[in-house]
Amino acid sequence: METIILFAPLVGALIAGFGWKIIGEKAAQYLTTGLLMLAAFLSWIVFFTFDGVTEHIQILRWIESGTLSTDWAIRMDRLTAIMLIVINTVSALVHLYSFGYMAHDENFGEGENYKARFFAYLSFFTFAMLMLVTSDNLVQMFFGWEGVGVASYLLIGFYYKKPSANIAAMKAFVVNRVGDFGFALGIFGLYMMTDSIKFDDIFAQTPQLAETTLGFIGLEWNAANLLAILLFIGAMGKSAQLFLHT
Repeated sequence: METIILFAPLVGALIAGFGWKIIGEKAAQYLTTGLLMLAAFLSWIVFFTFDGVTEHIQILRWIESGTLSTDWAIRMDRLTAIMLIVINTVSALVHLYSFGYMAHDENFGEGENYKARFFAYLSFFTFAMLMLVTSDNLVQMFFGWEGVGVASYLLIGFYYKKPSANIAAMKAFVVNRVGDFGFALGIFGLYMMTDSIKFDDIFAQTPQLAETTLGFIGLEWNAANLLAILLFIGAMGKSAQLFLHT
């Protein structure tokens, strides 16, 4: 069930984005919205039936290099169950609202096809968010993080004929890169300190990190504090918080 929840938006995005000429623009809108409603419905079932025991659902083997071992897996815990219903329920409602929102758009002329592209971007955005919140390790989370960044760029710049939309999209893209640099440094630091990027391994070594000092930019830092700040810089970039807003 969790796998269907994760991949339903991706399937909708791919079909709407690349196959709308075959199925039609209206069908692409109904397909993406229907799949999101299915994902939202299944998310509520998962939430109410979850027994509180953390599960690891492996999808495929990913990166194997030295001590770095990365699976693409779904980490199913209470926080994930909550985030699934938040993301999918809100996204399904956004898809539904977009039917009316996109019905008569003054930014496009008569006969121009744009609705399937918009719905494909929305569904891809949802998939990227789901990949982020279901991640079992930091590398998988980073890929989901970057997917959210790409989807944000595409949606902000959707009205490509408006210079202000293009400028805003590029602005978001550049600010995200700054945040990603801090996020990547945090991942590198955690791998250096714990020899793993899996959440379970990192959480198990948190007490040792709290008692370790780490040299960075010529200063000595508490390792747990420094790495948490670096990871938080990634979040600052995504939401354009203080110092990373323009």
